[in-house]
Amino acid sequence: MIRKAVLNDAKDIAAIYNYYVENTVITFETKPVSVKEMSDRIWTISQTYPFLVYEESGTVAGYCYASLWKKRDAYRHTVESTVYINHSAQNKGIGVSLMRTLIEELKKMSVHAIIACIAHPNPQSTGFHEKLGFRQVSCFKEVGYKFEQWIDVSDWELLL
Repeated sequence: MIRKAVLNDAKDIAAIYNYYVENTVITFETKPVSVKEMSDRIWTISQTYPFLVYEESGTVAGYCYASLWKKRDAYRHTVESTVYINHSAQNKGIGVSLMRTLIEELKKMSVHAIIACIAHPNPQSTGFHEKLGFRQVSCFKEVGYKFEQWIDVSDWELLL
Protein backbone atom coordinates (compact mmCIF):
# COMPACT_ATOMS: atom_id res chain seq x y z
CA MET A 1 0.00 0.00 0.00
CA ILE A 2 1.29 3.46 -0.89
CA ARG A 3 0.34 6.26 1.45
CA LYS A 4 1.56 9.58 2.79
CA ALA A 5 4.37 9.31 5.32
CA VAL A 6 3.56 10.10 8.94
CA LEU A 7 5.95 10.96 11.75
CA ASN A 8 5.60 7.44 13.20
CA ASP A 9 7.27 6.13 10.01
CA ALA A 10 10.54 7.87 10.92
CA LYS A 11 12.08 4.80 12.60
CA ASP A 12 11.51 2.54 9.57
CA ILE A 13 12.56 5.25 7.11
CA ALA A 14 15.74 6.01 9.07
CA ALA A 15 16.60 2.30 9.13
CA ILE A 16 16.17 2.02 5.36
CA TYR A 17 18.20 5.17 4.70
CA ASN A 18 20.97 4.43 7.21
CA TYR A 19 21.76 1.14 5.48
CA TYR A 20 22.68 3.19 2.39
CA VAL A 21 24.54 5.82 4.43
CA GLU A 22 26.71 3.17 6.09
CA ASN A 23 27.22 0.77 3.18
CA THR A 24 27.05 2.64 -0.13
CA VAL A 25 28.00 5.80 -1.99
CA ILE A 26 24.39 6.26 -3.14
CA THR A 27 24.00 9.01 -0.54
CA PHE A 28 26.76 11.42 0.36
CA GLU A 29 25.77 11.57 4.00
CA THR A 30 28.49 9.86 6.03
CA LYS A 31 26.83 9.54 9.44
CA PRO A 32 23.59 7.70 10.24
CA VAL A 33 20.50 9.85 10.64
CA SER A 34 18.65 9.71 13.96
CA VAL A 35 14.95 8.93 14.16
CA LYS A 36 14.41 12.52 15.40
CA GLU A 37 16.26 13.96 12.39
CA MET A 38 14.25 11.78 10.00
CA SER A 39 11.04 12.80 11.74
CA ASP A 40 12.02 16.46 11.26
CA ARG A 41 12.72 15.81 7.57
CA ILE A 42 9.37 14.10 7.06
CA TRP A 43 7.54 16.97 8.74
CA THR A 44 9.44 19.71 6.86
CA ILE A 45 9.20 18.13 3.41
CA SER A 46 5.54 17.16 3.86
CA GLN A 47 4.60 20.79 4.41
CA THR A 48 5.21 21.49 0.72
CA TYR A 49 5.78 18.28 -1.25
CA PRO A 50 4.62 14.67 -1.25
CA PHE A 51 6.49 12.26 1.02
CA LEU A 52 5.24 8.74 0.32
CA VAL A 53 5.84 5.32 1.82
CA TYR A 54 5.22 1.81 0.58
CA GLU A 55 3.86 -0.20 3.48
CA GLU A 56 3.99 -3.97 3.45
CA SER A 57 2.69 -6.08 6.37
CA GLY A 58 2.70 -3.03 8.66
CA THR A 59 6.31 -2.08 7.88
CA VAL A 60 7.68 0.59 5.57
CA ALA A 61 9.46 -1.22 2.71
CA GLY A 62 10.39 1.93 0.79
CA TYR A 63 9.81 5.64 0.53
CA CYS A 64 10.12 8.53 -1.87
CA TYR A 65 9.62 12.25 -1.81
CA ALA A 66 10.09 15.45 -3.74
CA SER A 67 11.99 18.42 -2.40
CA LEU A 68 13.02 21.87 -3.48
CA TRP A 69 15.66 21.67 -6.21
CA LYS A 70 17.01 25.21 -5.87
CA LYS A 71 15.87 28.20 -3.82
CA ARG A 72 15.45 30.87 -6.51
CA ASP A 73 11.83 31.61 -7.42
CA ALA A 74 12.27 30.82 -11.12
CA TYR A 75 12.98 27.20 -10.12
CA ARG A 76 9.64 26.84 -8.30
CA HIS A 77 8.29 24.36 -10.89
CA THR A 78 11.30 22.04 -10.57
CA VAL A 79 11.85 19.49 -7.79
CA GLU A 80 14.40 16.87 -6.87
CA SER A 81 13.17 13.33 -6.32
CA THR A 82 14.50 10.87 -3.77
CA VAL A 83 13.65 7.18 -3.50
CA TYR A 84 15.00 4.44 -1.22
CA ILE A 85 13.87 0.84 -0.88
CA ASN A 86 14.74 -1.50 1.96
CA HIS A 87 17.84 -3.32 0.68
CA SER A 88 16.14 -6.68 1.31
CA ALA A 89 13.07 -5.69 -0.74
CA GLN A 90 14.83 -4.70 -3.97
CA ASN A 91 13.54 -5.70 -7.42
CA LYS A 92 9.90 -6.15 -6.41
CA GLY A 93 8.56 -3.08 -8.23
CA ILE A 94 8.21 -1.06 -5.03
CA GLY A 95 10.37 1.81 -6.29
CA VAL A 96 8.56 2.05 -9.62
CA SER A 97 5.17 2.05 -7.88
CA LEU A 98 6.30 4.75 -5.46
CA MET A 99 7.80 6.95 -8.15
CA ARG A 100 4.81 6.65 -10.48
CA THR A 101 2.57 7.75 -7.61
CA LEU A 102 4.94 10.62 -6.79
CA ILE A 103 4.98 11.73 -10.43
CA GLU A 104 1.17 11.81 -10.53
CA GLU A 105 1.06 13.85 -7.31
CA LEU A 106 3.61 16.31 -8.70
CA LYS A 107 1.63 16.75 -11.92
CA LYS A 108 -1.31 17.92 -9.79
CA MET A 109 0.99 20.52 -8.21
CA SER A 110 2.04 22.08 -11.55
CA VAL A 111 5.57 20.74 -11.25
CA HIS A 112 7.22 20.87 -14.66
CA ALA A 113 10.56 19.10 -14.13
CA ILE A 114 11.84 16.42 -11.77
CA ILE A 115 15.59 16.07 -11.22
CA ALA A 116 17.17 12.88 -9.89
CA CYS A 117 20.78 12.99 -8.75
CA ILE A 118 22.60 9.66 -9.15
CA ALA A 119 26.05 8.71 -7.83
CA HIS A 120 28.11 6.53 -10.17
CA PRO A 121 28.52 3.79 -10.91
CA ASN A 122 24.92 2.78 -10.20
CA PRO A 123 23.45 0.85 -13.14
CA GLN A 124 20.41 -0.19 -11.09
CA SER A 125 19.42 3.43 -10.45
CA THR A 126 20.16 4.63 -13.97
CA GLY A 127 18.10 1.77 -15.43
CA PHE A 128 15.31 2.48 -12.94
CA HIS A 129 15.16 6.15 -13.90
CA GLU A 130 15.33 5.40 -17.63
CA LYS A 131 12.37 3.04 -17.18
CA LEU A 132 10.40 5.96 -15.71
CA GLY A 133 11.32 8.25 -18.62
CA PHE A 134 14.16 10.23 -17.04
CA ARG A 135 17.08 11.21 -19.28
CA GLN A 136 20.62 12.08 -18.24
CA VAL A 137 21.31 15.81 -18.59
CA SER A 138 24.64 16.25 -16.79
CA CYS A 139 27.63 14.46 -15.34
CA PHE A 140 29.94 15.92 -12.72
CA LYS A 141 33.27 14.19 -12.27
CA GLU A 142 34.65 13.44 -8.81
CA VAL A 143 32.40 15.82 -6.87
CA GLY A 144 31.86 13.50 -3.90
CA TYR A 145 34.36 11.72 -1.68
CA LYS A 146 33.26 8.80 0.48
CA PHE A 147 34.86 5.51 1.55
CA GLU A 148 38.25 6.71 0.30
CA GLN A 149 37.10 7.19 -3.28
CA TRP A 150 36.01 9.99 -5.58
CA ILE A 151 32.48 9.68 -6.90
CA ASP A 152 30.90 11.03 -10.06
CA VAL A 153 27.33 12.31 -10.00
CA SER A 154 24.86 12.78 -12.82
CA ASP A 155 21.56 14.60 -12.99
CA TRP A 156 18.60 12.96 -14.68
CA GLU A 157 15.53 14.92 -15.72
CA LEU A 158 11.89 14.08 -16.35
CA LEU A 159 9.71 16.78 -17.91
CA LEU A 160 6.05 16.42 -16.97
